[in-house]
Formats: sequence, C-alpha cells, structure tokens
Amino acid sequence: MNRRDVAELAGSTGLGTWTAFAVLAMSVVAGAGQPLWPDPALLAWAVGHRPEIMRALARGVTATGTGVIPYVLVALAGALVGRTVRQRLLAVAFGLACLATGQALRYGVMELLHRPRPPREAWTAHASGWAFPSGHSTTAALTAGLLILALTLRAPRGGTALRVAVGCWGLTVGLTRVYLGVHWFTDVVGGWLLAIGWLGVCVCAAAYWLPRAFRPEPADSEPQGHAPQDPGREGGSRPA
Repeated sequence: MNRRDVAELAGSTGLGTWTAFAVLAMSVVAGAGQPLWPDPALLAWAVGHRPEIMRALARGVTATGTGVIPYVLVALAGALVGRTVRQRLLAVAFGLACLATGQALRYGVMELLHRPRPPREAWTAHASGWAFPSGHSTTAALTAGLLILALTLRAPRGGTALRVAVGCWGLTVGLTRVYLGVHWFTDVVGGWLLAIGWLGVCVCAAAYWLPRAFRPEPADSEPQGHAPQDPGREGGSRPA
C-alpha cells in the first residue's frame, strides 16, 4: 500500500470510529451518566464471579495499562520501527506524542461528561476521577495499536501470533476494569473507540510525515534496471 492508500484507510477508519464514539457519548449524556442497558448485568456477573486468584490476576493485568509501562512499550515499538538512530528517535517521539495526546484527549472528554463510576461496594481496585471513557482502556488500546503497527512495519508477512497476543492484551486490560467493578462496560467501549479513532488520526498523519524508509518494501518488488529472468530460458542464448 502506498502512502495515499494508508492515509485514506486510516482516515476512514478513524472517521467511522469517531462517529460511533460520538453516538455512545451522546447516549451517556442523554442518560445523565446512568448505566446503559448492558452495564448493570455485566457488573452483576463480575461481582458474582470473583475468586481471590482471579481478582489478583485481574489487578496484575490492569496495572499494565497505566503508569510507565505503556510509555516503555511505545518507546520500544518506535525503536523497533526505525532503521537508523535518527529514524528510531523520530518513531519514538511520534509514538509517545500519540499516546500522550490521546490520554489528554480522553481526560478532556472525561471532565466534560462527568459520568459517575459504579457503586463503591462493587470496587475491588483503586480508582479515581470520572468514568467515561475508561483511562486504562484508552491507554492500553493505544499502546497495543502502536505495537501492532510497529510489528506490521517490521514484519509485514510474519509475527501474526505476536500481533494477536498484543491485541488481546489491549482488550483484556479494558475488561479487567469491568471485572474489578471500577467501570461500566460502556466506559471501556468508549475508551476503545476513542483509542482507535485517535490512532487513525495519527496513522493518517504518519503516512505523509514519516520518512519513506519506515515503510516495508513489497515482497514481490524487483530491483530496478534488471529484467525478470525466465527459468525456462536459463542457460539459453539471448535473441539477436
């Protein structure tokens, strides 16, 4: 895919995701911040299925979606993409800027909507601030998206299992927020949508801004100045 194709795909994906996010946010506002239809049932299920080992595991997973860990992972993704020192520094700076501005955008929406969290008696982890959209879900999804993008650029025809694992991690962090009782499910969905929408904006910008060397060469491309060889003519004489 050339830069224009990448930019159009990222832009259209981002636009569609922003539309879905806007619809969900308006639903939250229309309901005065109260839980939407799937929220109470999912929270009730989580509260009723919390053995100690699962609570401990969920707390461990949810801790990876905040603090310094996402920034370290994004920095490693940038270092993986670059081929020279300058390219690595550019990619790291771009990834960190995408993550930081996405978090700032999420915080602004959260402060604007003021959606309350679930009742405190359902909590089994520390939480602060308003509920929508979920900060852990947004951060983990953005981080996972940037890691998947880096792995795709470096190994476009391999590493599928690793990309799937990274994507599952990003989703699981969000689900642990519901399991631990500190977010409604629609808070988590809002975080995922915001992350995908913002990632689409960032990838669209990167398709034009990042140097050409960041993009993988097509596997079937042939060096210029050399005609393709015909195996059936190997060893034969050239026509006059």
